[in-house]
Amino acid sequence: MKDVRKILLPLPSTSNAEAALVRGGNFARRFGAHLAVLHVRPDGRDIAPLAGEGMSGAMVEDLMRSADHESARHAHDVHALFERYVAGQPDIKIVPLHSVYPEDAPSISFTVVRGAESEIVPARARLSDFTLVPHPDSGDEVSSSETLHAVLFDSGRPVVIAPRTPPAGLIKRVCIGWNGTAESSSALRGALAWAQTAEAVRVLHCGDYQRRGPSAKDVVEYLAAHSIKADAVEFQPVDRDVGKGLLAACKEFEADMLAMGAYSHSRLRQLILGGVTRHVLETADITVLMSR
Repeated sequence: MKDVRKILLPLPSTSNAEAALVRGGNFARRFGAHLAVLHVRPDGRDIAPLAGEGMSGAMVEDLMRSADHESARHAHDVHALFERYVAGQPDIKIVPLHSVYPEDAPSISFTVVRGAESEIVPARARLSDFTLVPHPDSGDEVSSSETLHAVLFDSGRPVVIAPRTPPAGLIKRVCIGWNGTAESSSALRGALAWAQTAEAVRVLHCGDYQRRGPSAKDVVEYLAAHSIKADAVEFQPVDRDVGKGLLAACKEFEADMLAMGAYSHSRLRQLILGGVTRHVLETADITVLMSR
């Protein structure tokens, strides 16, 4: 599809990275697109301003060397994982970043840059059709979650969260979580790339989830204008939890992907009280597209 030509895949570490690479390769094949794999390596010198008072110059130097050693280890491990992946994908051509990508054929690149991930990734995401990130449930590594939120709030483009485990097959059944908000509208637009070639598409809505705006029936008519056949189904909260109800409805539909708006309420409120976005991020076992 011409709508998707470049996919950004930031890999902060090897945590959940294999599943993200598998999903990214599937996307590159599906759209004949370029998968730009990016590792942002923190600069050990950035730790100096964070050093506590009373630390000697030698202690600060030791901290910087330790941080740099750790970042070098992460970069090595991520690159090794990338090399193992591409060795088994002869149909995906390895090309330099910013080169002329093959027309309608999958390609891939790997780049390491130094700097702050929360600044570099959103900036590069702005000139990518969407950003694919590893699942944020990544053990003791919080950087992938930071990356996810940096892209959501500071790129203007959709983010796709890969599942925890390598997915089997392509995305064939797509659910669109709809509540009438601008965020869900943005996610709907992002999901068209998959919906146009999906076997089945369903618009999910809930009275407890709906905000002021177009209805699910309006969404079905909008999709029909794009030659996409879809139905609309109202789901119910599970244990008074809308997020649980949404994922249960996706499971009933046997969905491969859920597209939804993110943080219709403030992120702080979601963190304190919980919310649909937070529940989906923490518990979804399918590919999820989110947009702000």
